[in-house]
Amino acid sequence: QVQLVESGGGLVQAGGSLRLSCAASGRPFNIYGVGWFRQAAGKEREFVAAISTGGGSTNYADSVKGRFTIYRDNAKNTVYLQMITLKLEDTAVYFCAARYRGIVPATYGYDYWGQGTQVTVSS
Repeated sequence: QVQLVESGGGLVQAGGSLRLSCAASGRPFNIYGVGWFRQAAGKEREFVAAISTGGGSTNYADSVKGRFTIYRDNAKNTVYLQMITLKLEDTAVYFCAARYRGIVPATYGYDYWGQGTQVTVSS
C-alpha cells in the first residue's frame, strides 16, 4: 500500500502561482510513476501531468503545458506540481495518484490516490 497526501492548495488570484505537494508513505516511492489530476465542480476528473519513477520522463495536458511543471524528490518521497500563470479555469480539486513502474496520460491505470487539495483561482 502507498498512502498519498496532497497539500499546497488554496486561494490565489489569476496570474498567480502555487506549488502543490504529494507526499507518499508506505512502499518505496521510487518504483511508482505519479500523476496529477484535477476535477472541477460538475466536471469529470482530468489528467494534468505525470512523471516517471526516476523523473526523467514527464507528460502534460495541453491545457497546462508551459505553465505547470511536475517534478519529484524521491529522497523526500514527494512529487510537486509547480503552477504559474494560473487561470480561472484551473480552479478544481487536485489529486495525485501513483502507478506501479509507469505513467499514463489518463485518469485510469493508477493504483493509489490521494484525497485531493482545493485550488481556487479568483479574478
